[in-house]
Amino acid sequence: MKKHVLIIGAGGVGQVAAHKCAQHNRLLGDIHIASRNIKKCLAVIDSVHEKGALQNPKGVLKAHQLDAMDTAAVRRLIEHTGAQIVINLGHAFVNMSVLQACIETGAAYLDTAIHEDPEKICETPPWYANHEWKRKAICADRGITAILGCGFDPGVVNAYAALAVHEYFDTVDSIDIIDINAGSHGKYFATNFNPEINFREFTGQVWSWQNSQWRSNKMFEIQRTDDLPVVGKQTAYLTGHDELHSLSQNLNVPNIRFWMGFGEHYINVFTVLRNIGLLSEKPVTLDNGQQVVPLQLVKAVLPDPASLAPGYIGKTCIGNLVKGHKDGQAREVFVYNVADHVEAFAEVGSQGISYTAGVPAVAAAILIAQGTWDVQKMVNVEELPYQPFINLMNQMGLTTHLREAGQDDCLISFDLAELDAS
Repeated sequence: MKKHVLIIGAGGVGQVAAHKCAQHNRLLGDIHIASRNIKKCLAVIDSVHEKGALQNPKGVLKAHQLDAMDTAAVRRLIEHTGAQIVINLGHAFVNMSVLQACIETGAAYLDTAIHEDPEKICETPPWYANHEWKRKAICADRGITAILGCGFDPGVVNAYAALAVHEYFDTVDSIDIIDINAGSHGKYFATNFNPEINFREFTGQVWSWQNSQWRSNKMFEIQRTDDLPVVGKQTAYLTGHDELHSLSQNLNVPNIRFWMGFGEHYINVFTVLRNIGLLSEKPVTLDNGQQVVPLQLVKAVLPDPASLAPGYIGKTCIGNLVKGHKDGQAREVFVYNVADHVEAFAEVGSQGISYTAGVPAVAAAILIAQGTWDVQKMVNVEELPYQPFINLMNQMGLTTHLREAGQDDCLISFDLAELDAS
């Protein structure tokens, strides 16, 4: 049984994770939060205390300054804190350094997004094979639990895919992951998480898994409109995304696509920024000889995603539209969650996008602490038991529902005693 948690990253998702770990600190033990900017860590800790979130009020909750790109520094902090579970919520460039530190110390590793090389955009699929999966053998050899992509998407949607494949269908023809944020932050233009990572997703090729092979499209080239639970009719665009790269390899499904909702205003601003070169990750030289990376400059002038939370209203709807056959008949189901920005802010001081990413990561940490997901190897979420994960999230604020044949209000939960008996 593992205890003591180190959270790396003090942005909006890190704040959610700190609150949720605090709410379960009798099980999880000491909570440490680390970032390059220790002031952000201290602000998160203040937020936890203001909300009275610590289940055990005398529990340890400490801040640390850390350069997560420095494997040796991460290793020293793990050893200093005694953390046996590391929740990596830093930007996507630090995954491999944090993972390596966990391998060296024996700590369990969790992240919510795929590793990215700062010098490359949209590498050749499957992306996990370029970085994380190269450490699979050493994790298995050393008994290191490493759970990749355990936010919402990737993460919860991976569990939804496994649920559909194993419980609702005999054969699955397609999985369409649909991510809609129908909320409003009131700003002229902003991104809901790290702008640098957000834009990098959309400036390269759009990879999707179609007819059991990779297909490339341009961003905003293909769209669809769906009438979804709670948020109504929404338009989403075919987008490349992390979970496609593991689901395509781990599930026998010929078509797996990811769709993200964008408003016309977002698309217009994004298009202008891209067309004039401000979304480039390559440095440019100014007249005074100083070098600047345009994408980093754009990040610097846009609102901090964590700052959007106080004024955010509306809801998100994220789920999997799955089509296939059961008992010889065609079947279609939509497995989904709806989250509320206002409710998220009231509970943890973050907006709904951060909430949907942070809660699953802590649910996974709890399952590791309990031993249920302490698998002592590297896995993606679809390879793990989804029943306890979905049940736990139902209790922690992210409920899972099923729509079929126009009926929406079917809460998905499992009798784990029956599953254990079988």
